Parts: sequence; C-alpha cells; structure tokens
Amino acid sequence: MSEQTPLAPRPSPLAPDRKIRVLIIDDSALIRSVLKELVGSQPDMEVVGAAPDPLAAREMIKALNPDVLTLDVEMPRMSGLEFLDKLMRLRPMPVVMVSTLTEQGSEVTLKALELGAVDFVTKPRLGVSEGIARAAEDICDKIRAAARARIRRQALHAETPSQPRPLAGHFLKTTEQVVFVGSSTGGTEALKEFLSRMPANAPAVLMTQHMPEAFTASFAQRLDGISAMTVKEARHNERILPGHAYLAPGHSHLLVKRSGACYYTELSQAEPVNRHRPSVDVLFESAARAVGPNAIGVILTGMGKDGAAGLLAMRNAGAYTLAQDEASCVVYGMPKAAVELGAAQEVAPLQALAARVVERLSQRA
Repeated sequence: MSEQTPLAPRPSPLAPDRKIRVLIIDDSALIRSVLKELVGSQPDMEVVGAAPDPLAAREMIKALNPDVLTLDVEMPRMSGLEFLDKLMRLRPMPVVMVSTLTEQGSEVTLKALELGAVDFVTKPRLGVSEGIARAAEDICDKIRAAARARIRRQALHAETPSQPRPLAGHFLKTTEQVVFVGSSTGGTEALKEFLSRMPANAPAVLMTQHMPEAFTASFAQRLDGISAMTVKEARHNERILPGHAYLAPGHSHLLVKRSGACYYTELSQAEPVNRHRPSVDVLFESAARAVGPNAIGVILTGMGKDGAAGLLAMRNAGAYTLAQDEASCVVYGMPKAAVELGAAQEVAPLQALAARVVERLSQRA
C-alpha cells in the first residue's frame, strides 16, 4: 500500500436495511471459500470480494468500498500487521483479524489490536474449515459489531501515559476494597488505558476480558509492562493482594471468595454464561456476594450484554458502579445494557474512569 496514494473514503454509516459489505483477505483458498460461504449465507451480509494478499486487497478496497475486512495475519508479499498499520493510518476502517490459536499467534493478534483491529477470529491449526463452521455465530457477530464500531485513525507516535501518583492513605495495609472490571470487544486497549492510570498502591483489581485461553497469559504480560500495578493471569485459590491486578484466564470463570479477613481467587470451568467463559457476570455476581459495599464495578466496551446483570447485583449489594460512555467505546454494547438496566451509577469516558475510581477509593478511605 503506497502511503502517497490515499484510499477511497469509507461508506456512510450503515442504514438499518443495508447489508454489511465484507472483503475477505487470506492467502488460503480454503479459508477464503469457507468464509465466503459462511458470511454470504447471512441475510444481513454480503461478500463483495476475496483477496489472496494485501496488495490485491488494496485495489479491491478502493473499488468496492467494503464496510468490514477480515484479515489473515500471515500472508505473502506483505504481512497482515504491516498492511493493518498502513491501513489504519491512511483509511481507518473496521478489521477483524483471523489468527491461529498458538502462542506466537496470540502475540501477533494482540499487536494487531494495538494497531486498531476491532476484534479477532481464531482458527485451529487442524480441521480449519470445520473449526470455522463451528464458530459461525461468533464470527458473524464479530463482523456485525465491527461494522458499527468506532474506528480512530492511528497516531504516528503514541503518547506514553504519565505515571499515576500513589493513592494517599493506607491502601497497602488493607484488603477490604477491591475493583472489578469487565470488557469484551475493544477491551484489550481499554484495559491498557484503565490500568495505565491506576497507581501502584491501588487496591486489587480483578478483570474479565473475553479472550481465548492461548491469549490471556500474553495479554497479562503486556498489561504488566504498562501498569504501575503488578498484573498477572489469575490462578486458583490465590490470595488477592493490593497493588495487584488479576486477569481471568481464557479457560475459566474468575470469581472472588472471602476467607476470614482475606479475599481469594476462584477459577471455575462451569458452563459458559452469556456464551462466554470467562464471563463478566460470573465475576461481578461473586463480587456482590463476597465483597458487597467494599467493591467498585467498572464495565467497559464490548458487544452483547455480559456483565450488565452482574453490575446491577453489585449495585444492589452496595458497591459503586461505573460504565464507559458511548463516545469512547469501540462497541457500546455491554455498557449500554448496564445503563439501560439501571446498573451503572455513573457513566464516564474511558480516559476518566481510573480517576473516578481513585477518587471514590479516596473518599472511602
């Protein structure tokens, strides 16, 4: 993609009765065929083209004006990441990455989300067509969410957030207060923004982000690298400590339980809730039971309604609850459901949420 030649502008926002125009970019003829059949069978979508590499895709984008791209990570002539980086600076548009379920695949996919991809679809290394077919509903939901997502042009030089000031008071001497955060589509970058603004001596933070098992350990490491807090993937029956943030592993629900004066993590492989494991509702409902008025609940960007009922349970148990506002969400699904349910006591932009949590913690202290 030449940086001197701008791409055509994106189409106007989707009308309710207009089909989502999808362009598939993948070097595998099999994957292109499977995705074309899957997407083309949806009543609200149409495949406008399929490209074997980014250079061919560039011309199709100019000619066809798609609403959403599905983009493979590893391709000839130009990698998916290189293409995505150029695309998000020249013609920002919704992209759903297609990634393999491997450790290396997780690193590349997380980088793609940093560059501006809305979401990702995982494909197994074996039985690819059958695996994609089984995930048909999830894939199509992600394309629908991407078509309505808020896409921002990538800055050439990202700003490094300033180091947050420590909280005044006795936060490191108490395990009473705990912050609970839930997110989905767009949540990887939202969690980075939130945690980068939390001070090192903040009370513990427990987080559920919808993400496959192969990705959560790498994501926790990335969060640890940008946060003043210590961030880790949660383990079963681990004591919850101030100054630490715990991310639900992709294979289990994360819950909090109380034993005496201390809180501990609990991992559960119970059935998915709201089609998700880990589920935000499961985390929030455990917070309502075990932590009650000493909890703060925050629901971030994401499609669907997971977390809305749990946030209401937290509010009813005396916790303070916040939701990310529509303007700063990539997908205003989960926060919207929480607001409509009356679960959120406060709605704030992403950049202000950590400050509001810190202020609330200071008041309680």
